Amino acid sequence: MSRYYIAYGSNLSVEQMRHRTPKAKIVGTAVLRGWRLLFKSYATIEMKEGREVPVLIWEITDSDEASLDRFEGYPTFYYKRELPVRVTPLDGGAPRELTAMVYIMDEKQPFQMPSLYYYDVLYRGYLAFGFDLNLLRQGIEDSMGSAYADAIEKEHRRAFL
Repeated sequence: MSRYYIAYGSNLSVEQMRHRTPKAKIVGTAVLRGWRLLFKSYATIEMKEGREVPVLIWEITDSDEASLDRFEGYPTFYYKRELPVRVTPLDGGAPRELTAMVYIMDEKQPFQMPSLYYYDVLYRGYLAFGFDLNLLRQGIEDSMGSAYADAIEKEHRRAFL
C-alpha cells in the first residue's frame, strides 16, 4: 500500500530520499498555507496564519514509511499529522487535491540553528524545485532572529557557494 508524504526539510533531497526510501516517487510540489518553517536544529513547521511553506510531495510505500519513521525519530522526536494539499505535478500537469502525511517536531524542542551542511541540503532543495529562498531565510529569522539568518547565509556562501 502507498500513501503520500510531505517533505519540507532535508527530505527535499532526492539523493537522500533514494537512500532512505528507494521505492518513493515524487508526485509534485505544493504550498502549505497557514504554516511556517522553523528550526530546532532540524526543520519543523507550525501553524501560522498568513504564512506558507513550499513542500515536495512523495508517494511512499509502507516500508519507505517505516524507514522514514526511524530517520525522523518517530514517535518521540517527530509526530505525524495528515494535511490536505493541492499538488502541482513537476511536469506541469493539472493540480490535484490529496491528503498527505507530514512529520512535525515535538513542540518542546528548543529553537536551534541548523548545521551548515543541513542548511545547504535545504538550500539546494529549494533551488532544485524553484522554491522561494526568502522563505528559507524567514524560517531562520523566525527561529533565531535576523542576525543568525545573516550569519548562516554568510557562512553558507563561504563554505558551499
